[in-house]
Amino acid sequence: MKTDVFALRHIGIREEDLNTMFNTVGVENLEQLIFETIPQHIRLKEPLKLDEPMSEHKFLAHTEALSKKNKVFRTYIGLGYHESLIPSVIKRNILENPGWYTAYTPYQAEIAQGRLEALLNFQTIISDLTGMELANASLLDESTAAAEAMTMLFDVRSRDQKKNNVLKFFVSEEILPQTLSLLKTRSIPLGIELVVGNHEEFEYSADFYGALLQYPGKYGQVYDYAAFVAKAKENDIKVAVAADIMSLVLLTPPGEFGVDVVVGTTQRFGIPLGYGGPHAAFFATKEEFKRSIPGRIIGVTKDTDGKPALRMALQTREQHIKRDKATSNICTAQVLLAVMAGMYGVYHGPKGLKYIASKIHSTAVTLVDALENLGLYQINSAYFDTITVKADSNKVRPIAEANEVNFYYVDNDTISIAVNEATSLKDLNQIISIFSEALGKTSKEVSSLLNKTTISGNIERTSAFMENKVFNSYHSETELMRYIKKLERKDLALNHSMISLGSCTMKLNAASEMLPLSSSNWGNIHPFVPVDQAEGYQTILRELAKDLSIITGFADTSLQPNSGAQGEYAGLMVIRAYHESRGESERNICLIPSSAHGTNPASAVMAGMKVVVTKTDEKGNIDVADLEEKAKLHSDKLAALMVTYPSTHGVFESSIKQITKLIHDHGGQVYMDGANMNAQVGLTNPATIGADVCHLNLHKTFAIPHGGGGPGVGPICVAPQLVPFLPSNPVISTGGKDAITAISAAPWGSSLVCLISYGYIKMLGEYGLTQSTKIAILNANYIKHKLEGKFEVLYTGEKGRAAHEMILDCRPFKKNGIEVTDIAKRLMDYGFHAPTVSFPVAGTVMIEPTESESLAELDRFCEAMTAIREEIDESNIEEPNNVLKNAPHTLEMATTDDWQFPYSRQKASYPLPYIAENKFWPSVRRVDDAYGDRNLICTCAPIEAYMEAE
Repeated sequence: MKTDVFALRHIGIREEDLNTMFNTVGVENLEQLIFETIPQHIRLKEPLKLDEPMSEHKFLAHTEALSKKNKVFRTYIGLGYHESLIPSVIKRNILENPGWYTAYTPYQAEIAQGRLEALLNFQTIISDLTGMELANASLLDESTAAAEAMTMLFDVRSRDQKKNNVLKFFVSEEILPQTLSLLKTRSIPLGIELVVGNHEEFEYSADFYGALLQYPGKYGQVYDYAAFVAKAKENDIKVAVAADIMSLVLLTPPGEFGVDVVVGTTQRFGIPLGYGGPHAAFFATKEEFKRSIPGRIIGVTKDTDGKPALRMALQTREQHIKRDKATSNICTAQVLLAVMAGMYGVYHGPKGLKYIASKIHSTAVTLVDALENLGLYQINSAYFDTITVKADSNKVRPIAEANEVNFYYVDNDTISIAVNEATSLKDLNQIISIFSEALGKTSKEVSSLLNKTTISGNIERTSAFMENKVFNSYHSETELMRYIKKLERKDLALNHSMISLGSCTMKLNAASEMLPLSSSNWGNIHPFVPVDQAEGYQTILRELAKDLSIITGFADTSLQPNSGAQGEYAGLMVIRAYHESRGESERNICLIPSSAHGTNPASAVMAGMKVVVTKTDEKGNIDVADLEEKAKLHSDKLAALMVTYPSTHGVFESSIKQITKLIHDHGGQVYMDGANMNAQVGLTNPATIGADVCHLNLHKTFAIPHGGGGPGVGPICVAPQLVPFLPSNPVISTGGKDAITAISAAPWGSSLVCLISYGYIKMLGEYGLTQSTKIAILNANYIKHKLEGKFEVLYTGEKGRAAHEMILDCRPFKKNGIEVTDIAKRLMDYGFHAPTVSFPVAGTVMIEPTESESLAELDRFCEAMTAIREEIDESNIEEPNNVLKNAPHTLEMATTDDWQFPYSRQKASYPLPYIAENKFWPSVRRVDDAYGDRNLICTCAPIEAYMEAE
């Protein structure tokens, strides 16, 4: 075995396993299987022109050398990004722990109670600090959260406002520049009219439905917004505030002066800067908007025994149900980062946060005092951490950069300085010395921080926060380490067993791909530093974009979208801009097959398009005749087709080139959803099938971990005609010559985790990438054949093959009283996470094994499914007290003295021999979803609840 070949470590199937698998599948070799799976007319004619693969050792040395090309200056730029100190106990036990970073979104609540509790902690921290009643479990970044606030408030306008077509939304000129750019992107397709101005001069009128304020302002001034909010309320104008989460430890919470929404980022709660991300944004609002809040909410419910349990609440808002009626995309969470930020709050507690926030503020106050002693004028009358100084930028900047320090240069005579948790006395004296040198003066060294404040009166926080037991119990490293481990043990992740989720591609996230993320040379780069300070990052991002363009066959790539849903939206906005550039702005019809991902229609509506659904035939393929009819009908207004390939049903449809040509013939562009790209890489590509743009899920096909529901990265790759419209950023130049405005806050989105996909491609190379695709297809067909006769595979290709995933029909089991959910829950007892349930067809499971799994693991999964099939046959609709209906079975059930089930404890908990070697116990019984929605509780219990319990 070649121990230096990464592909042999990434791909789970051994050479000696292949003949066994070929015999099962019924082929002579791998090439025959691929021939029978993928239509020949779309196969690539040549191998991908990628670099020779690196060994893991060489890759780590390579990234280490590249990291040293980044210049890690002391950076005080601010604008929503601040250096933060990551507690080592959180870095080691969460960020670097596959038990946390390889978990999937908590759709199966019974085996996700750990991260659900961690997210409930996060929501509680946000609700407490913002003073709001309800918070979600994270969004992508502050700017997209602000855009979600704008669109939510638009959606909940009063009846009169909707009747009178009230479209104006006021935005304070104090807003962060990247947020303003993103608001422009989101507002245009929806017809929202942005009005940017000074909030102190705002003329309240019935023409406005909402307003957005920044707290503190972009250059640090803290305003008392109480009067503005009160007057806005009098005029039926709802108010959102973008707030700095750390400042809310000391400042009056926006909820206390009556705002409707508070958004922001938790990056400064122990998350690396990472050249822009990933970071967990927050969104907090009032209870009355609970049915409209974007993203996910974690709620408290009960299980079958009536004991407390957690689950994702209000799931009816999900796109696979609401589709084109959805107002936002649920695939926009940063769970891993929210977990880290929540643990930062747990570790430090309210007293620790007060210490940190007070120290930051005292540092800013001390700096102002020293600069004023030098004769400089500081503008802000009240501030938290960011000051604005009148000084000659042209004199200060070269001295600062020579001392490896970055400030934000507002204009030629205005400099903004944002201090942070990491700013020491030594750093403070360095800042002072830079200004003293620029002025030609001598400064006095600061030896201690001043005990003064500019925060008083109406802007000072007086209310308590984070009084819950969880935030006042785990302040030693030992205690926090054990708490993190306690939660981790409740969750099933890839480090326990295969997660065979169709469409979600849960593959190996290799340690060598993950290790560079821990380096401060990658973690401590602000997204708005001059580009020449981020040469290592620029190399990585440039190479990754180039490789993704080669893999997809397209001309160029934007890495800015920081989720798959954002990629969908970005692709459609680029198509929209293309049509407008040709004087065809009337093109607004988006054709979407009924089998498409639920996020597709939601993204199309957000991009200002009208969704027209096309039929699928009895084999699950796109009904070409119906598509042609609708393309002709809407020919003058056809903007795009959204198509998933291979299809959501796991089939390479042979008519795909006919379909894409049809759209082009009627003036439209073809958007390909890249969710199933794991079946294409190296064998075919979006350009070959005739698409014009695709998004890629780097957290699926290119090995970024799902992190319990985020981070994701969803770059778009485009054909030549769409390159000019790739998205821009208002602070750092990026995008095409006719670029659309920003899609996410940072110029290159979640740059830090792009290192993972870069490593995945560089270590696998052309052979490894292509072999991964082939083995993914082999594994899927192996499972298909092993389960034939036990479950019906709903759709296959023309030669009876599945692509990299397949759908098993579980609807026939209703006659036994068994639903697909029962199968999903029973799989937990066998140590497996359920495949994708009831998508894209209700009553089915969609299985995707990926290339990372071993033959032994595939066989274990097939054994489990076969055993469950036998249990289904034993079930009777008249007797629901059976092993499937009662699943999952907890340790508490198995060890109770009172066993009242008509089957043995062994059958319940150890139905197959292999389970005893590595038993996973669900921590709660089946959760009651309906109860949780009727009794929505989305924060930790108050301290009084614990006092009563004692």
